Amino acid sequence: MSFGDHLRTTGSALKNWAVAQLQDSLAVGALWLVGLYVLHIPWAPVWAVLAALLQIVPHLGPILGLCGPLLTAAITWRDWQHPVGVLILYAVIAALDGLLLQPYIMRRTARVPVWASIFAPIVLGILWPFWGVLLAPPTRHLPAFLSLRHRRSLPASSTSLEFLDSRFPKYESQVRLRPALLPPIHRGGIFYDHSTT
Repeated sequence: MSFGDHLRTTGSALKNWAVAQLQDSLAVGALWLVGLYVLHIPWAPVWAVLAALLQIVPHLGPILGLCGPLLTAAITWRDWQHPVGVLILYAVIAALDGLLLQPYIMRRTARVPVWASIFAPIVLGILWPFWGVLLAPPTRHLPAFLSLRHRRSLPASSTSLEFLDSRFPKYESQVRLRPALLPPIHRGGIFYDHSTT
C-alpha cells in the first residue's frame, strides 16, 4: 500500500469514528433527557444537551456532564434523594453506554469488533497510562480498517491454499490442498471433505 492509501484508510477510519461518536452522543443525550425528566430536575433539556456535547471528550466528559444536574438537584430540592437519583442515573447511563451502546454503535458504524471497543481503552491505559486512555477511542478503529483494506487488496484466490503454494513453493508437497478452505460437507451424519466428493 502506498502512503496515500494509508492516509485514506486512516481518514476513513477517523471519519467513521466521528460519525459513531456523534450517534453515541445523541443516544446518551436522549437517555439523560428522559432520566432527568423522570427525576423532575430543572433545566433537563439544557443538561441533556450539555451531557451529549461533553460525551465526545473521552473519560472526563461524562463526569463533567454529571456536575450540572447533580448541583441543580442538590440546590433545587435540598434533600439527599434527588442527588442520589442523579448519581444512580449517571451510573445506569455509563453502564449502558460502555457495555451496550458504544460497542454496538462502533461495530455497526465503524466496523470495530465489540471486544476491541471494550478492551482497547484498558490495554492502552495499561501500556501508556494517560495518553493511552485518551487516544484509545479514535485509534481502536485503525486495525479493523487496515485489515479490511488488506483483505480487499489480496487476489480473489487468496483464501485458498493454492495461493499460499504459489507464495511458498517448497512446502507444496507437504500441504494437502483443499479448495478455498471450505468447511466439510455433512451428508447423512457423515462428514465428507471436498477433495473426496
